[in-house]
Amino acid sequence: MVTLTIDGQEVQAQEGAMVLDVARDNNIYIPTLCFHESVSSYGACRLCIVEVSRNGRERLVTSCLYPVEEGLVVKTNSERIASNRKMLVELLLARCPDSKVIQDLAVKLGVEKTRFPLEDHKNCVLCALCVRACQEVVGVSAISLVNRGVNREMAIPFYDNSEACIGCGSCAYICPTDAITMEDVGDTRTLTMPNNRTEFKLARCKVCGRYWAPQKQLDYIIEKVDLPSDFFDRCLTCRD
Repeated sequence: MVTLTIDGQEVQAQEGAMVLDVARDNNIYIPTLCFHESVSSYGACRLCIVEVSRNGRERLVTSCLYPVEEGLVVKTNSERIASNRKMLVELLLARCPDSKVIQDLAVKLGVEKTRFPLEDHKNCVLCALCVRACQEVVGVSAISLVNRGVNREMAIPFYDNSEACIGCGSCAYICPTDAITMEDVGDTRTLTMPNNRTEFKLARCKVCGRYWAPQKQLDYIIEKVDLPSDFFDRCLTCRD
């Protein structure tokens, strides 16, 4: 265990833990967009910046990627941090002006409007949560970040090759700004992303007749775990 101070509060944490996790464990608020417990930290949004002091030197770091250490002093809401976060939110507002999540975050951090030219990136903030979930949790890597600089964006291979995608919807569930949406209508699931729209046929339960999961996803699980081919003939409700 190590002892550190966050906003004047002395706390203890496991060695190797990240500052963000320790702050949350002690009910200390630090805003985030690109962080999720299910995937590895990425530090893309920079909103979780904190000010750390070590050996008399102060600097700003991303708390989701910065490990705790003995005697570390952390400030989560100094004037310097507040100024930097406001700038970051202004940039996010300019990139995704119609995002309710970004708008609410701006209000919470005291940003009334952005000074930068407005763009339309269809609510995608390049947090890469969808990419990490698809790779680390699902294991298919059907999404990636492509291009560089101002042309950076999220896409499936060649923008239209959905062969790797199994339609599970993990990307939609984890997206913090609803840039990816999922809708099930009848026997079809539609995944809509900023750069493409893909449809998947849903499997039908042999007991209740309800369409309940993409057949491609079920086939993937059957092959991955080596299950009998009829393992998912019934939906989860009818299996109970």
